[in-house]
Amino acid sequence: MDYIILDIEFNGRKFASEHPMEVIEIGAVRLDASLRPVDEFTSLIKPVYFATLNSFIKKKTGIPQEEIDIAPRFPKVISAFLRWLDQSPDGVLLLTWGGEDMKRIIQDTRMHKLDDTYWLKTPYYDLLKGLLRARGLKNDISVESAMELLGLESAGSAHRALGDARMTADIFRGIYGELDLDQVKYYKDTFSNARERKTVKIAIKAILAQKIIPTWELVEEHYFTGKIPLDDPRKAEELQRFFAAELEKATSRSAISPSPSPANRLSQS
Repeated sequence: MDYIILDIEFNGRKFASEHPMEVIEIGAVRLDASLRPVDEFTSLIKPVYFATLNSFIKKKTGIPQEEIDIAPRFPKVISAFLRWLDQSPDGVLLLTWGGEDMKRIIQDTRMHKLDDTYWLKTPYYDLLKGLLRARGLKNDISVESAMELLGLESAGSAHRALGDARMTADIFRGIYGELDLDQVKYYKDTFSNARERKTVKIAIKAILAQKIIPTWELVEEHYFTGKIPLDDPRKAEELQRFFAAELEKATSRSAISPSPSPANRLSQS
């Protein structure tokens, strides 16, 4: 089995829009079973929306607008990338820094009405989470900070897909012996984001602190209504499940025995 270290860059926007942000660059490094780098893939992609890069993205990535203007579209690039991935006859384990890269690729695959089967059935490993577990760290860190933590020298350009993939590959080799590679994942659709799930955690903690039994109805009324839309029933259902799981964890840790209280007595902290 080969290890594929994957990184993407995507465009951005400075205003709210119904149009999605899209992948504008894919970079990947193939490591063989002995962790030796044997091949690389890189390509820019011209997005459908926000094809003119804003100043922040241009400064962050250094990608010239002129190269985006002549880059191939996503369907052509992802087809080439899949052919490249198929050159590993014994299969691959994808490695990413966080979960955003898989989400963006699947989002663009679906936007272009392409088959997403490969991405749903191929295992991936979140190396960021693996490093945090291995070193007992609580807060996310960047690829550059991880390189510094491990005493590794950068050989690539940060915030370019191939450069970041090369650095991530170095981190993987550097910490390989400490990783629990049984913690592989398969992509699962999520309809809520990290901020919304954090809101649920904050709500549970605040309500328990007032010695009130948290209910989803209280959380929704006091922390979501008028602030975070729950129009998508899939998001609402997902957050309710998340609420139930977090409430069970919180009450099992807490020595507080909350009692029911009218909702109108609840005050946010």
